[in-house]
Amino acid sequence: MKKLFPFLLLFITSFILFNCKEDDEVQVQVDYPAVYDLRNVNFSYNATDGWNYGQSFKNPMLDQDYVVIFRQTGTSGNAPVWQQIPRTLYLNQGELDYDFDFSKNDFMIYAGGTYDLSTTPQYLNNQTFRVVLVPAVYGKNATLEDLKKLSYEEIIAKYNIDESKVGTL
Repeated sequence: MKKLFPFLLLFITSFILFNCKEDDEVQVQVDYPAVYDLRNVNFSYNATDGWNYGQSFKNPMLDQDYVVIFRQTGTSGNAPVWQQIPRTLYLNQGELDYDFDFSKNDFMIYAGGTYDLSTTPQYLNNQTFRVVLVPAVYGKNATLEDLKKLSYEEIIAKYNIDESKVGTL
């Protein structure tokens, strides 16, 4: 029996090493809603952050998860048109910027500009945003710079996110 044990151990180790490849594609279906709608968002103003809207996630994300936020700019037929933020809008009054930051517990969307934004409330009130969570499992295949270059549809397709299960926060 003592002679058989080292061979058995060698066989098990070899089996594990040869069947696990580092470059294997990971196919994961996210079980939690990875897409959230924020409807009728009204920005509020404070002296520290300017115009902003913030919210907490129902469950904390993993530290490596990414958040990408889109603003609905209109519709095409019955389909919403999404524009990724950060984004600068060039208006007659000046420039209006949308931006955001996030942690594993919450996110904050900001609106700022080169003019008094209270003069254009249509850009601060009743806004619709879509928050997309890209799970950490894709961390080796995604960077924030990669995500900034993709449209909403491309992100949903690339990361196999089930958009039919849009949640609310």
